[in-house]
Amino acid sequence: MHPLATNTAQAFSNSSSNSDELLDPLLSMVTQDLAYFYGLLHFFLVYPLGIFYAAQGCPKSKWLAMHPPLMLPSFLCVQKIMVTGTSLRASKEALRLTRIYPGMLYSTAGVQPHDAKSWEEGYMEELRDVAASPECVAIGVCGLDYNRDFSPPDVQREVFEKQIQLACELHKPLLVHERDSHEDLLEILDKYKDQLPLVVIHSFTGTAEEAQRYLDKGMYIGLTGYLCKDKSDTGVRKLLEDGVIPLERLLVETDSPFMYPNTKASKLPQHVKDGLTKRSLMFLTRYCSFQRNEPCSLPTIVEMIAAFMKKPPEEVALSTAFNALKVFGLSQ
Repeated sequence: MHPLATNTAQAFSNSSSNSDELLDPLLSMVTQDLAYFYGLLHFFLVYPLGIFYAAQGCPKSKWLAMHPPLMLPSFLCVQKIMVTGTSLRASKEALRLTRIYPGMLYSTAGVQPHDAKSWEEGYMEELRDVAASPECVAIGVCGLDYNRDFSPPDVQREVFEKQIQLACELHKPLLVHERDSHEDLLEILDKYKDQLPLVVIHSFTGTAEEAQRYLDKGMYIGLTGYLCKDKSDTGVRKLLEDGVIPLERLLVETDSPFMYPNTKASKLPQHVKDGLTKRSLMFLTRYCSFQRNEPCSLPTIVEMIAAFMKKPPEEVALSTAFNALKVFGLSQ
């Protein structure tokens, strides 16, 4: 057994009966900001690695100052935390936090499509300075979003391409956001196919056909509680049921505070509901207040993915955790 798995199993077996009380002050403080979580909270399912992505938000900074992350492995067995950047300011703040807690916190640097309109002269130099730091392990969140159009599409494309160039220059993976922009996104990425680093399509909500095109280009797919919302015959559920996504290309995330996994959704197949454990449901209902998605939802999402794929949840958790290690080059 991998040492990470051994350590996690030991931490779980040694957890006391009042561990829920210890978790309360930790998890309740996570509700204030946008968060991504790849891997798994191992306190719940006893698997080898948890990787939590927390984006911009002042409350997170205050929480980290009040509750050192070294407390987290004791209760949640979360061993790596990544603070993601979605703007230049957030990227700088994320890097600052990683230097307070080296070895546990990592960061990303990027400007997401919603904020592309804020790009100004000199941004690239500042973003490069942040991204070049060893604590920064990916470029993003960046990409295209034609669904909301908070920034003009032409501006989105320009800013996205600049960040692809930065990822190629620094040889760091891309964390990509895509909504209703599949063709344009691939067209831009294809310009750099000979030098493109690893790419993660995070919070994927597209079709099985689109997922296949990403996979054919060597990209990774991040899945969320959107599984409960997908009602199409060609979407996320189908690509899992048909085995379109191999486990070695799959990552699991929350996309918190969005994509809450509504396990009571009428369209959720009964065999998937039956595959959910009481423990994962308890943490989901207890800590995701007002249906605000949080990292404690990850065991539920992993179990749903496993049910759709007809695989043991242990296998899904183990594979997605090590995929995260590999993609982002995190130290073990």
